[in-house]
Amino acid sequence: MQTKKYLKLLASRYRNINEVTTEIINLSAMLNLPKGTEHFVSDIHGEDESFGHVLRNASGVIKDYIEEIFGSALMESEMRSLATLIYYPAEKLAHARKNNELSNEWYKIQLFRILKICKRTTSKYTRAEVVRALPPNNPMLEELIFEESVNKHKQNYYNEIINQIIRLKCADDFIIQIANVIHRLSINHLHVLGDIFDRGSGAAKVMDILQNYHSLDVQWGNHDIAWMGAAAGSDALICSVIRVTAKYANLETIEEHYGINLAPLAIFAMEQYGHDDCARFSPDRGEGKTEKELDLIAKMHKAISIIQFKKEAEIIARRPEYKMDDRILLDKIDLESGHFPTLAENPLALTPEEDEVMEKLRFSFMQNTKLQQHVKFLFNRGSMYKIYNSNLLFHGGIPLTESGELKVVNLFGEPLAGMALLDKLEEEARRGFFGELGSKKRQFGQDLMWYLWCGADSPLYGKDVMTTFERYFTDSSEIIREMESPYYTKRNNAEICGMILREFGLHASEARIINGHTPVKTTKGESPVKANGRLIVIDGGFTKAYQGVTGIAGYTLIYNSQGLLLSAHTPFVSIKNAVENEDDILSDTFYIEREDNRKKVSDTDVGENLREKIGDLKLLLEAYRKGEIKESI
Repeated sequence: MQTKKYLKLLASRYRNINEVTTEIINLSAMLNLPKGTEHFVSDIHGEDESFGHVLRNASGVIKDYIEEIFGSALMESEMRSLATLIYYPAEKLAHARKNNELSNEWYKIQLFRILKICKRTTSKYTRAEVVRALPPNNPMLEELIFEESVNKHKQNYYNEIINQIIRLKCADDFIIQIANVIHRLSINHLHVLGDIFDRGSGAAKVMDILQNYHSLDVQWGNHDIAWMGAAAGSDALICSVIRVTAKYANLETIEEHYGINLAPLAIFAMEQYGHDDCARFSPDRGEGKTEKELDLIAKMHKAISIIQFKKEAEIIARRPEYKMDDRILLDKIDLESGHFPTLAENPLALTPEEDEVMEKLRFSFMQNTKLQQHVKFLFNRGSMYKIYNSNLLFHGGIPLTESGELKVVNLFGEPLAGMALLDKLEEEARRGFFGELGSKKRQFGQDLMWYLWCGADSPLYGKDVMTTFERYFTDSSEIIREMESPYYTKRNNAEICGMILREFGLHASEARIINGHTPVKTTKGESPVKANGRLIVIDGGFTKAYQGVTGIAGYTLIYNSQGLLLSAHTPFVSIKNAVENEDDILSDTFYIEREDNRKKVSDTDVGENLREKIGDLKLLLEAYRKGEIKESI
């Protein structure tokens, strides 16, 4: 009866034998297409222009298509110009118009070239999938993409379409639309392995890009969970995200991009620390800021840091299971060593003025429409980990013992390890955002999000301690040292990686772990490929703050039908530079693993879902033919 009920529901979509057989034929044929291209990125850290460029050039895939098609026919400068037109069509057209480079002949040449790249990009997709990627109500664009210009019977027809597009001054729109189709179909699915926020100033812009991306998943990083907790109303995490943005002089992320009012904090900071130079709280960056602006940021930085340490002490006292009593340090500070006007009475308690500031900040974070939308998107499309096509994706690391076994962690009144631990952490984090306001369960979830940000057994953080307090009040390298958890040394061992993969249900020999979180120190000879290929780290340093250590500007990973490719990127200057000088990110791309036979859709998780759907449709077909379910004509 349950099967018949399900088939009746399916029959509302596929109304008769003809529609069922058509779909079975379509899905069966799709199983034989080449596997779709997956794109892996990590640790974007607010670098919106660099990230946007990597998406636009698909980590070098589009450049490879240009060289494949035009390598023997065009000069290097012409191929660079074509690549720039595809990456930034509107900007490149505006620049060419400003320099009087446009002509009917230029348009004709560029349209023919960009159409060839588009045809190459769409060659792995069904016609229906390509049509879905096209803008609506433009049948001529569909005609151009699917028509073969070499067809001698239609060559004049094809040429006249191009000529009329130019004569009617529609060429700009067509070029932009074709470039957008190339962007859309160069990558079938995007994986973002965490840390979208902090350091760079464009995190909100990155989130806007992701919200409009056609197919993606996100594995949360510790910087993401901090912003998610702040949006949920966690005072400690509100303080943390403001403190980090102040540290990198990126308060415009909060004030301008999200429109959150920091005036209460600025006024309070000037009242309390107006005569303090707050030297130890000076921002790490200061490009484009005046001395007066930097001075105010330093004062706000100190004010919010002191409040943060107080709010964190509250959580630690409330959650003895975190075993973080040694992190309550504010009451041990020497008040004679500096200017600490809010610590005199009770160092761990908020003053009435601090409490008022926090109340206003909490309201602003929780009522901010854009931030709430972005965080809901992270909850809806994100998770602690992801299993996809025999790859296990997570941002940080799995808690392990010194001997390399799964570490048992007790944060919930029950011992948990491995996949069960990550599942429970995710469940409670979701409750911290979606739980009933004022409830103990919501408070528990928010405290847990703070622990995920900085706790010793957090899979997202991965160090024994976060020495934020010490960094502000001492220069001792020994005191501020943070030790990585055993995972980061044990992950070089193929047997331990195999054990972790089996814990998550991945038993195939080709299964891999893909990580972000820890920058690969290329300058010191570190390789992103570890444990004989069982694990790949793709945090190569998108953010400028890391590039002096990593020596590159980020790794990205491509997994297509021919294998697994790793791209190491050089730093990106700016969109303006890319358009005017036709500079691309130079990418050193190499195969980590190459398939002897090209993978098909049938070899993927998508293929498994298609086979299941085909099986259901065959049951419906049988029911129609037996008369058990009536057809709709």
